[in-house]
Amino acid sequence: MHIPDGFIPLWQCAIYYVILIIALYFASKWARQNLDEKRIPLLAVLAAGIFAIMSMNMPIPFGTSGHMVGGALVAIIFCAPEAAVLVFTVVLIIQALVFGDGGITALGANVLNMAIIGGYTGLYTFKALKGTLGIYGAAGVGAWLATVLAALACAIEMAIAGTFPANVGIPSMVLYHVFIGIIEAVLTVIVIMALDKFRPDLLVWNKNKISEGGQ
Repeated sequence: MHIPDGFIPLWQCAIYYVILIIALYFASKWARQNLDEKRIPLLAVLAAGIFAIMSMNMPIPFGTSGHMVGGALVAIIFCAPEAAVLVFTVVLIIQALVFGDGGITALGANVLNMAIIGGYTGLYTFKALKGTLGIYGAAGVGAWLATVLAALACAIEMAIAGTFPANVGIPSMVLYHVFIGIIEAVLTVIVIMALDKFRPDLLVWNKNKISEGGQ
């Protein structure tokens, strides 16, 4: 799903960079207000995990690459897409500069797809469904949908840029990520189940439950 340099014209990259700058402004405000010594290590661990899962990718014909993302996971755990913006900006810069995965000119587009679209989709799907599907079911659906929509956005951006025609690029990117999203959903549920069992204090939606239990 990483868009490399040269796949999108610079004038379009500039638009995505404006979106990135605005998103980073709000993300930095969120971080100052919400990150403390207990949650900073969790954010760092998630960033390392996301770096690892995004490194396992496969080339996609008429697309870029297929891989798990993790934007929904970060947004759901912190109950904030802003957390995903911070994580993915750092991870994508390192991947682009050190490993040549993705591009610096396309950084804004990549953060838009994986962190902003992925994060907001995952979190608000989770919020909408947790009353009916429960925490784990809602997290799984949110992670799957976030992966698919991020891939769809990537394909649309490349179609607008003229890199791949929409009638082949969109089906190619989406089809691969429909199946990749299933793996991502399972991984997301496993991580949230582990946190819910061993460190429920790190999950925002558990705060009221913990305080009521006197912990």
